[in-house]
Amino acid sequence: MVERQERLPARDEVDEVAPGIGRIQLPIMIPGLGHVNCYVLEDERGVALVDPGMPDPWTHQVLIERLRSIDIAPEHIHTVLVTHSHPDHFGGAGRLRVEHRCEVVAHRRFHTPFDPSPDPFADDLTELTVATDPLEPGGDDDRPRNERLAEVLFGEGPMPEVPPRPTPWGEEGFKPGPGELEAMRAWDDLSKQGLLRLDPTVRVDDLEVLRLGGREWQVVHTPGHTGDHICLLDPADGTFLSGDHVLPTITPHISGMTGDDDPLAEFVAALHRVAALDVVTRVLPAHGLPFDDLAGRVDDIIGHHVERIAQLERLGQELGDATVRDYSRRLFQERSWGPMAESETYAHLLHLQHEGRMAVRTDEDARLRYRPVPA
Repeated sequence: MVERQERLPARDEVDEVAPGIGRIQLPIMIPGLGHVNCYVLEDERGVALVDPGMPDPWTHQVLIERLRSIDIAPEHIHTVLVTHSHPDHFGGAGRLRVEHRCEVVAHRRFHTPFDPSPDPFADDLTELTVATDPLEPGGDDDRPRNERLAEVLFGEGPMPEVPPRPTPWGEEGFKPGPGELEAMRAWDDLSKQGLLRLDPTVRVDDLEVLRLGGREWQVVHTPGHTGDHICLLDPADGTFLSGDHVLPTITPHISGMTGDDDPLAEFVAALHRVAALDVVTRVLPAHGLPFDDLAGRVDDIIGHHVERIAQLERLGQELGDATVRDYSRRLFQERSWGPMAESETYAHLLHLQHEGRMAVRTDEDARLRYRPVPA
């Protein structure tokens, strides 16, 4: 059995994984993952960080300790880039922004469940981009960016009810687990303020060029895992920061919550695109260890999804007319049941629907039900 590098616990040491690029492994407690790689890019202005880990104060403390171990003071952080909108990647960015006034760079579509905007998939993101910044002179320091989240973090007395996120397939989606909200309320104020102020100060698009760590990085938009996922390519020496788009030994989760018509097709198209980058010599993933064969790894990941599609079609012959949850619980082992498994199942069923190989209807309980289309 292949060792799952992404599950390894975080190393205490800071490693140089490419010329001028350090790697800090930050601990995370997410099923199937043991760490997230935070990359350190030092230049004449100070330091830029890529993916600074979870938003809790303990992760922040580890990050600062690791930086100090290589003689980098936190006040020298001038930029934080987040590859996508999952908390183990963007979580620490808000606190660094609040505490050190650094820039936060993310894709134009970057949006998290903590944001107050009602439409994360709107084409016009002007309101998000130019909204009054409470960190700048003239901003309203008392204006909460998300009133419900502010009540959770800074409120007193009973915890407010946080409803589960709605899902397009009609089941209840993600919701904080028991004790999670109470733990967040116990955080220090800087960590709480950081979670309320995650708005990127710089939003980028595909093919834009960023200068960080003395390198010219090209932004590569790679949707599928999330709609806002980006990778970074330095064409000068072939270094490729792949985020969660391409991981060394596990296949990234494909989200059915991106709002896109066919997230699996977008993901596979983005995989083909990065595999065709023949200048890539070194891949630095968000979890696991560096690797060199980008095209070979892409082939493995695509093969996994081809098999997953075949499994769903076989299940369709057995189940006939069934909900996303029904399919999900046959596709995944019981330990993985839940909103994430359903989200990925839905993304694959949606792809089959777009291919004309699955039909869909909505039942009396407002749940989607899929059945195979006869050949």
